[in-house]
Amino acid sequence: MRRNNDISNWIPKTRLGRLVKAGKIKDINDIFDKGLTIKEEEIIDTLIPDLESDLILIGRGKGKFGRGQKRAFKQTQKKTEDGTKLTFRAMAVVGNKKGVVGIGSGRSGETVPSREKAFRDAKKNLIKIKVGCGSWECGCGGEHSIPFSIEGKSGSVRLKLIPAPKGVGLCVHEECQKVLRLAGIKDIWSQTKGATNTTINLINALMDALKKLSTTRVMSK
Repeated sequence: MRRNNDISNWIPKTRLGRLVKAGKIKDINDIFDKGLTIKEEEIIDTLIPDLESDLILIGRGKGKFGRGQKRAFKQTQKKTEDGTKLTFRAMAVVGNKKGVVGIGSGRSGETVPSREKAFRDAKKNLIKIKVGCGSWECGCGGEHSIPFSIEGKSGSVRLKLIPAPKGVGLCVHEECQKVLRLAGIKDIWSQTKGATNTTINLINALMDALKKLSTTRVMSK
């Protein structure tokens, strides 16, 4: 889904925001190349108006009819002097399907605020990844997969991404598919180890692998 925020009344609070508002920075790649920190979501709304988003299902339903079913919100309870306090956590992914993707999370006492916090956080955590065709079975030179195998980790989870030829699709956990799809990757193989039923760690391991795609240097022949 697409989220188009109204930025007409935006008053930048950071130097980077003022440069974007003034039109001195018009390309998101300029921010990535210089390693600048994004602290205002309006920067992304200005530079990537076609950004798409989705929610990661990190929770499980409770009760007689919803037990075990996946939910977008992870609910926790805390006993206080005033009674039981509920907290909802949401995890969101945003991307432009052209190599730019980000993950964010948000917490609140209600579902809607936690969701909105997650989307805002995801925009501030955007990264630029490498796409390509690293599969020896394909070698088309296109940008449908990744250029080489890479592994990420989070907690006990280890996730390895392997280049795949055209037509294979996203052979990875369905929640990871959301991230890869918004990143612009169409074909991938994967191998996982550890407690992969912990969705949050699985997504964090995936993002760790995607970040390494951009930081790993490849020796040219």
